Amino acid sequence: MSEPPIYLSKADLARRHIEGLILSRKVKPGDRITTREVSEALGISETPIREAIRSLASEGWLEVQTHVGAVVASAGSEQLREIYALRGLIGELALELGAASYDPERYAEIDANLEESTAAVAAQDVRRYTRLNHEFHILLYDTPHSQWCLRLLVNLSAMTAAHFGFALKPQRMAESLREHKAIRDALVAGRIAEAAALVKAHEQAGYVALAKELEAGSPALAESTA
Repeated sequence: MSEPPIYLSKADLARRHIEGLILSRKVKPGDRITTREVSEALGISETPIREAIRSLASEGWLEVQTHVGAVVASAGSEQLREIYALRGLIGELALELGAASYDPERYAEIDANLEESTAAVAAQDVRRYTRLNHEFHILLYDTPHSQWCLRLLVNLSAMTAAHFGFALKPQRMAESLREHKAIRDALVAGRIAEAAALVKAHEQAGYVALAKELEAGSPALAESTA
């Protein structure tokens, strides 16, 4: 994976902190993000935090409401098809652009992720697998040749994992892992086009699983179905 920037501005630090709160579900759709709380957590002034909030609001992570302030954004179920389709298309492009630059260290990280993911599935540990699922996709897309794809995909991931908040059913968790392993096998064999197509199919499968839950009227729970 690429090295982190040598220097982060205070606004960057605030942005990463807020993103982390959303992706870890420490805050959920509708929860307020206050400059005071972020300031106390990071020990920085509120001015760069306001800059971070404006940036995140412009990308759909937050909504700024009159008399309320910044809250974690939510989105309607009618947007699911479009969001998952975008995730598939951009993920496919990211692999086509970046997978040729993978080195043995990258493949070792992917294999370690899959090994831990297998243990999480066996233990039916949804939260652990959700974290590993996110890390798996970052490992796929974080290359010098696919940084814009990565940025867009992280934003889209937040919109499904944090905003829609549907349970990752045990059956889907196991299916997701099998799909991850198939992507890995295609990459190791040098079949990048096949791996890219599998990524697109993986996102579609996540959408289908979530759409079925919506049609069945299942309550919103804790995790993403991707």
